[in-house]
Amino acid sequence: MEAADERPRSNRLLRPVGLVYRDETVTLALLTLSGFLLLTSYYMLKVVREVLIVGGAGAEVKAYSGAGQAVLLIAALRVYGLLFDRLDPRRLVGFVYVFFLLTLALFAVLGRCGLPLAVPFYLWVGVFNVIAISQYWSLITDLYTQEQGTRLFGIVGIGGGLGAIVGAAVSSGLLRLVGTYALMLLAGGVLLLSLGVAWTAHRRETRRTRPPPVPPPARSGNTARLLTSDHYLILVAALTLLLNTVSSLGEYVLDRTLLQAAHVAHGAAVSQFVGAFRARFFAVVNVLGLVLQLLLVSRIMRRGVGTALLILPLAASAGYMGIALVPTLSVMAAYKTVENSLNYSVENTARHGLFLVTSRVAKFKAKIAIDGLLPRMGDVVSAALVLLGSLLHLSTRRFVAINVGLAPLLLAVTFAVARLYRDRSASRAAEAPA
Repeated sequence: MEAADERPRSNRLLRPVGLVYRDETVTLALLTLSGFLLLTSYYMLKVVREVLIVGGAGAEVKAYSGAGQAVLLIAALRVYGLLFDRLDPRRLVGFVYVFFLLTLALFAVLGRCGLPLAVPFYLWVGVFNVIAISQYWSLITDLYTQEQGTRLFGIVGIGGGLGAIVGAAVSSGLLRLVGTYALMLLAGGVLLLSLGVAWTAHRRETRRTRPPPVPPPARSGNTARLLTSDHYLILVAALTLLLNTVSSLGEYVLDRTLLQAAHVAHGAAVSQFVGAFRARFFAVVNVLGLVLQLLLVSRIMRRGVGTALLILPLAASAGYMGIALVPTLSVMAAYKTVENSLNYSVENTARHGLFLVTSRVAKFKAKIAIDGLLPRMGDVVSAALVLLGSLLHLSTRRFVAINVGLAPLLLAVTFAVARLYRDRSASRAAEAPA
């Protein structure tokens, strides 16, 4: 390891955002640009998804479809695990991106033919969101050391935050200008650019650092066994499950109230009202998320991943108690804006950072499973609660009360994960050569 006085000089332009050494700047810029393009593409697709599923099928169908993603992801993750055992990370990322590009083009063609795509496209976007974004971060955790990750992850996340803003902001106008299925194809073109930039960044960094030759990947075993054999990964999985259960149930409450308001105020023009509301909502969420990413995330991460992890659970505890007292659309939208902004900036960056202290197999196979399957299991739990609540004719306030009850459990699991992360960091530091 280089001595402190031999480290490259820091980049002065980036000092307000975080500590970046000059030899890290180009790769960091490429990874940030790739994340910008990836999230731009995703949010364009997300607006299309909302128009198709909420405007055309309804909030309940959206909640039930989320549960169906869990079944689809089990098969997708099995295939992903087999590919990981045969391909190096750069080829794996490229293969997955190309698959999504081809299937997206197929959706656009089928949609123009008049086939109903609301539920299939909702399921596809869920799989795309999980696998494409998770493996992007898996690639980054594989390229950077733990020390680099705590410094640079907050900066890398700026690209995604800005991309989310641009994607949400342009979608409403493009939707009116070119239509739903042409917007799908435009999103595919942006995704293709993201692939090219990510490939360039990975190739440059691996050549610059000149790593030793890597042997062909060995079979890494069953993903479920990998998860259940590590107490740390079990707790990270539980944290992901609880976070998504609370978030999904909150989204259902917001959608339910949104549709009631749309029917009362706009009659037959429900789809247009929902699309416009969601486009504005995503734009505000991502502007706030970007501000947090620019000003706070890097500083919070340098104080500790555990500190960053605690912010969202604490906000959820206070926020859902407030919604239970005043369950109006404006209050729900305001809190969900804060929750989603924290989730997309501070919480996401911290959860990606949790894998800096794991093996390479865990960074790809375990991470993709946790990021992919556990949120969908949260959707299953949320959908079951929605179904049970609908049968019991629960009010909106009662649905919110469920989240209020889940908040203490979420806090307890977060504390446990943060403690184990600190223990692993200390252990790795003690084992590292002086």
